[in-house]
Amino acid sequence: MTTTVKLPPELEQSLRQHCAAAGRGISEVMRDALAAYLASTPAAPASAWSLGADLFGRHAGPADLAAARRAHAGDAWAQKHARRRAAP
Repeated sequence: MTTTVKLPPELEQSLRQHCAAAGRGISEVMRDALAAYLASTPAAPASAWSLGADLFGRHAGPADLAAARRAHAGDAWAQKHARRRAAP
């Protein structure tokens, strides 16, 4: 793949001098520099899914909660109010 890179004149001059002194081509030095930069850059942050993958699907409630949500909500409401009435 061919890529064009625009460099400030000072950086281009330094690159050319380095390549001439080392006997290496500009493309070779640029490839090595880019590979070293990418290797030292931290990986992309983990996604929300990968961070919580061990937690997803671990609901401890009724298996039919979505389908029977009104009945379960009514049961929870009744239990809450039964505790209030039982407390002295």
